[in-house]
Amino acid sequence: MTRGKLTLPEIGGQAEALKAAWEQLKKQEQWAQAHIGNEKYDEVVFIGSGSSYYQAQVMASTYRLWLGRSATALPSSDIFLFRDQSVARSRQALLVGVSRSGESSEVILALEAVKDLPNWSTCGITCYEDSRLGRMTECLVSPLGKEQSTVMTKSFSSMTYMMQAAIALVAGGASSAELAAVPGLQGDVVARGRAFAENLVESNNFNKYIYLGMGAYFGLAQEVCLKLKEMSYVWTESYGTLEFRHGPKSVVEPGTLVCLLLSEQARSYELKVAEEMKAYGAFVLLVTTAKGDDTGFADAVFEIGGGSLGDEARAVMYLPVLQYLGFYTAMKRGVDPDHPRNLTQVVKI
Repeated sequence: MTRGKLTLPEIGGQAEALKAAWEQLKKQEQWAQAHIGNEKYDEVVFIGSGSSYYQAQVMASTYRLWLGRSATALPSSDIFLFRDQSVARSRQALLVGVSRSGESSEVILALEAVKDLPNWSTCGITCYEDSRLGRMTECLVSPLGKEQSTVMTKSFSSMTYMMQAAIALVAGGASSAELAAVPGLQGDVVARGRAFAENLVESNNFNKYIYLGMGAYFGLAQEVCLKLKEMSYVWTESYGTLEFRHGPKSVVEPGTLVCLLLSEQARSYELKVAEEMKAYGAFVLLVTTAKGDDTGFADAVFEIGGGSLGDEARAVMYLPVLQYLGFYTAMKRGVDPDHPRNLTQVVKI
């Protein structure tokens, strides 16, 4: 097989990438305390472009919950083009650049735009320590996040997990212990997710794809939506779960896959949405901690486990099966997920 020869093992390498990120953070505890743990900042602003922006959303959501402090996620371009509309100019702000390559033009431009402003500080997270981002500001580095394929898979998981671990380190309490368990669970999720996704794709033909999530899972829903779109060129959309009911649900009909990243915090409300979509003729896929009597209506359910963990700690466990869904959809359509048309690993202006 030549198509997908890069992407497939990279999706499969997530457990090892998470373990390496956890060990690397032990070496960079000072970074976490100096930046994430620094209470002088009124606002922490996580920025990225494309998938990195969706990572930033998960990071900001986790930061707000575990530290109880203000954080936001923005596209990188909002900072160098619309900074004062995006962040109140009077606030002491920490700008956290998120970039797999560390070379994304928009992230670099954003950091350069604030470097001489007295109320702004910067840091970052990347997979390439010798990148421009890594040289211009202090960065967390995911050592096994490096990828050859164009689309982000294990880099997304490992960087998101590593930043969450840094937040947990500062927060203390149960969150750090919960995250410590995730690498050991991820290998099983990856293995089962591959077989599940391959069978789902081979057994069905969908013409529309919708991903739904709330809280930290909203950023994940946007990311797995993008993965399917990048790899297989099919049109897909993502929404906040309850927001989908306010107009967008009009597109649902037989042949539509509605995939819900189910949280425990809002489980009963989210399942009401899924049941409604089922009634409109959608094929409903639930990705959840565990099945129950309340999930029996669904057409397919993938259990990730980790029931003793909080929603945020489980976040990256939702990714493998849905990355594989994008991969096998691409393979079925005869396209190469390694080299999507019109795309490059690094986007430069």
